[in-house]
Amino acid sequence: SNYRMDSVEAELQTLYQTFLKFKENNGNLTNERNQALERARVLALAKTMLAAGAPSTAMTADEESFAVSAKKPLVGEDTIGRLGYLAGVVPTADKARFERALWRASRGNTFTQCEPIKVPVKDPKTGQEIEKSVFVIYFQGATGAMQQKVMKVCTAFGVNMYDWPGSAGEASSELARVQKIVEEKTAVCEGAYDGFMRSAIEDLLKPSAENPDGNSKIEEWRLFCIKEKSIYNILNLCSGDIALRVHIWFPATDEESIKKVLQRLNASQEGQQGAFLGDSAPQAYSKPPTYIRTNEYTEGWQEIINTYGIPKYQEANPALLTIVTFPFIFGMMYGDVGHGTLLLLAGVWLVMNADSLRYSQPALFMARYMVLSLGIFATYAGFMYNDFFSVGLQIFDSRWTKQPDHSYAPNFDTKNEGGPGPYPFGMDWAWSGADNELLFQNSMKMKLSVLFGVLQMVVGVLLRWSNAVYEKNMTDFICECLPMMVFMLCFFGWMDVMILYKWVSPIDNPPSIINSLICMAMGQEDKFPFWDGSVELAKTLMKFTVASVPIMLLPKPFILWYQHSKAQKKSGDHIVLEDVESAGAGGHDHGHGEEFEFGEVFIHQIIETIEFVLGTVSHTASYLRIWALSLAHQQLSLVFFQKTLTMGLEMSFPTNGIVIYFMFAAWFGVTLGVLLGMDVLECFLHTLRLHWVEFQSKFYKAEGLQFAPYDIKKLVTPTGDE
Repeated sequence: SNYRMDSVEAELQTLYQTFLKFKENNGNLTNERNQALERARVLALAKTMLAAGAPSTAMTADEESFAVSAKKPLVGEDTIGRLGYLAGVVPTADKARFERALWRASRGNTFTQCEPIKVPVKDPKTGQEIEKSVFVIYFQGATGAMQQKVMKVCTAFGVNMYDWPGSAGEASSELARVQKIVEEKTAVCEGAYDGFMRSAIEDLLKPSAENPDGNSKIEEWRLFCIKEKSIYNILNLCSGDIALRVHIWFPATDEESIKKVLQRLNASQEGQQGAFLGDSAPQAYSKPPTYIRTNEYTEGWQEIINTYGIPKYQEANPALLTIVTFPFIFGMMYGDVGHGTLLLLAGVWLVMNADSLRYSQPALFMARYMVLSLGIFATYAGFMYNDFFSVGLQIFDSRWTKQPDHSYAPNFDTKNEGGPGPYPFGMDWAWSGADNELLFQNSMKMKLSVLFGVLQMVVGVLLRWSNAVYEKNMTDFICECLPMMVFMLCFFGWMDVMILYKWVSPIDNPPSIINSLICMAMGQEDKFPFWDGSVELAKTLMKFTVASVPIMLLPKPFILWYQHSKAQKKSGDHIVLEDVESAGAGGHDHGHGEEFEFGEVFIHQIIETIEFVLGTVSHTASYLRIWALSLAHQQLSLVFFQKTLTMGLEMSFPTNGIVIYFMFAAWFGVTLGVLLGMDVLECFLHTLRLHWVEFQSKFYKAEGLQFAPYDIKKLVTPTGDE
């Protein structure tokens, strides 16, 4: 760096003192100008009143008529000698209170005349403009008790008092002199102070001499101070007198590269003692942080996971699968070729303009690849649903033939006996517009939602297995992971098997899956089996399902109690000390150094078991939101299309050519606002909930600390929150 803290501090201190002096001088000048301006307003009012009160030489008092005499002012030059008067300036906001106080103090024996000053007066302390008014107070007697009362009221309100001229001529000559003073003070205030501030600001906004190609001087100073402050904060974490020592965390894969960098820096120190990386400490001084390498594509998805919670050290990271499952489930909800393509184009635009969004819109910059992925999967799901703005795409030949009675007959092998196959990819476009289209799509999307939901939850339980195996925690693996998988597969896995079997196997009278599950759970006789032996298999699976619940509930608390008792016997009377933070890093609950409460552990296990059993049922039903949102999206798209474009197309020529123009504008506007605005956000939030609650609750504890290495670049890079 070209800067030094001492020089920057000295320059800032000099500039600060200069600003203070100029501010003080400007305040004094502004105050003098305000006094001159107020004095000028008082003189102007006096000139007007005294000139209007001069005696007329056109006729004597005896010759005046009543109409002329009634219009003459009560206060003239001949009267002023017999009255006392005080003049000054009062803030307009206090004028009413000021007049009321004078009236009460004098018991109505004063006359106050006020005239507002048209030009607001600037307060030299705050810089705010204040509206003020000139006042003149008349009372009987030039001196005496009444004058003292009026002076006390004026002093209490803190008004500025000025001398009242004796005649109109004196007021006129004094006014000319004061106006000249006002012009001089104004020129000094606006010229000297404003000129100095402008030149000082221009100097601060120019690049500094040390870095002519860099930022402005004030920005360079700001970034330099941020860097220096952060360095001192790091130094405060060090210990030692001459040689400083500090414990750090670093990625194990970067150890060799760190040592090479330190060796290269030490070689350039010319004999001075440098920095070196010592051997790893035998015992960690704190809980290890979690460091996950990301790139521009995975950064956004990892941020979604981190928003829920940071993965524990060496815990399975959900982001690895979320990169694929999140946009895929979003696509199942938002599946439409047209809308997905528009979302895809938005993602392409964000990616192409990433450099311009990096600092101006950091949130959009991070989400650019997320939007791109959502658009790709939404378009793919749209092809699966064969839905293009609610219109079916005739990509391949239909596998349904229209009959003379306007019904449709399949021309593919419905019995799966080796004949022609169904539609090659996705849904046949013949279903678009059919009378039973909604019934067919409801059944299909409902079953797809359950299939993928159970599959994702099974993957979540498998990740729980991986955590237990990595931590070598056989208690959790045997007493939780295995029975959880048995419960999941024997009931919900069996439900998926029935769905798939019903799809691929021709059955004349297909049984109801719901009825079969009810009979399986209630122990009733299922009179409509899928195949010979399916009922007996379902009963056996239900026995395994029921047996897995007590295995999840009972053994683990007793095993933990036994392990704790055994550890206490080995330790004997010795006190075992254990770091609080490092105790949580090993993956074992209730370490040897902490108190063991069997009742608390047993209650916790009861809660965990009930949460998993009931949660699995509710989570499976929660995945039906995929079907619900997909249905809502398809029906909204259909309604918007029918009520706009279809109505214009059905009109006769040439009316349809004119109406379709306006109908397209209405359709496109409502598509952008509802389906590409609110519906995208709605599908995103529901997909987020499925991952945070239904998927991650099976294995993810989110009890980690994020690895936040010291990085000057991140400290000085704007984040958009400022």
